[in-house]
Amino acid sequence: MASHEGKRYKCFLPVEETKTMKSMLPQNATNIIIESERRIKPKEPDELLEVLKDQCFYRHEGWWSYEFCYYGKIRQVHVEDGKVIQEFVLGEFDDDATAAYHENSTSELADDDHHVKDISKRYHVHLYTNGTVCDLTDIPRETEVRFVCSEPTVLISSVKEISSCKYVVTIQSPMLCKNPLFQQEKRTLPIHCNELPAKAESGAEDGLLPKEAQISIIPDQDELHGFPAYAT
Repeated sequence: MASHEGKRYKCFLPVEETKTMKSMLPQNATNIIIESERRIKPKEPDELLEVLKDQCFYRHEGWWSYEFCYYGKIRQVHVEDGKVIQEFVLGEFDDDATAAYHENSTSELADDDHHVKDISKRYHVHLYTNGTVCDLTDIPRETEVRFVCSEPTVLISSVKEISSCKYVVTIQSPMLCKNPLFQQEKRTLPIHCNELPAKAESGAEDGLLPKEAQISIIPDQDELHGFPAYAT
């Protein structure tokens, strides 16, 4: 291919690693599969997250360590020589508060592509309340837990105190990616291009490729393995 300046490049598309069932079927059969998938109602977030039941996850940040137990407690502790020196409960799972939050929430309204319109709201919330009483406010600590679609494993990706004794804990949750409401934006994949010498033809040998450039493609979300794409 050539740039607007007339420079010629030999470009290499991402190699297909594995063939999916869709890529091996005729186009009309693929369309049938896609339409069938659209008719199947995805599982609700809490159904997908049920596999976390009775599990706890941990994160260490400087002085503090954090423990999050699904449907249980969130603890902030300082440990020395294997002993807990300081401990604060940041909240216990509150089923009623969580249900009320979702009844009042309008943040998960989906667009025509079954994605949440506001990409900053692509998470599922559980509320944890009635934690250790805060010295500054004299009210119990509370935490909003945000489950986000993210690979490859479950972990506490961040803990933030957004105001005095009010926290937001983000949990990386790959199982949530099975619901299209929470899938992230299409990711960009690179195409590697080498500039050809001025006298080189399009069939030039790889050994004549001196200079490397890079452009990007945006793959279709349903065909990440096949990488059908357009160049930008």
